[in-house]
Amino acid sequence: MKLRILSLKGIKYEGEVSGLNVKTSSGEITVLDNHRSLITSLKNGTAYIITKAGERVPVEIKSGFLEKGNGDELSLLVD
Repeated sequence: MKLRILSLKGIKYEGEVSGLNVKTSSGEITVLDNHRSLITSLKNGTAYIITKAGERVPVEIKSGFLEKGNGDELSLLVD
């Protein structure tokens, strides 16, 4: 799936990933390929990008929103 992490300062990350683990307002979730559509707010903490090679890349997030549409695109708007 294609992941884009955007902030007011620009693009923090853009690329193909296997998954993403984040803390949301309703708890911690992992979004994988073919995940159902979702819009949720993000909590302060560390998100982990799961690369196609299986590596976990940490990304610090203060707040923001996650959107997963019908396709295989995932967007995070972060502070």
